[in-house]
Amino acid sequence: MATYECNKCGMSVNATCGKCDETLINDTLELDNGSNVQISKCPNDHGKIKSPLCCGQDMSCTV
Repeated sequence: MATYECNKCGMSVNATCGKCDETLINDTLELDNGSNVQISKCPNDHGKIKSPLCCGQDMSCTV
């Protein structure tokens, strides 16, 4: 299971899709300006969200 953890305080969270209960997959989304944003997406294409934030920064993902 993918676990998102805060590099600053150590808080961690696991995320699953509310539609199918599958573990969300860590991914990146390229924006129109060429920059990348970390996202979490459903492996069954039910959608995607911005990855969790903690202490004002993106939480990093480990599998």
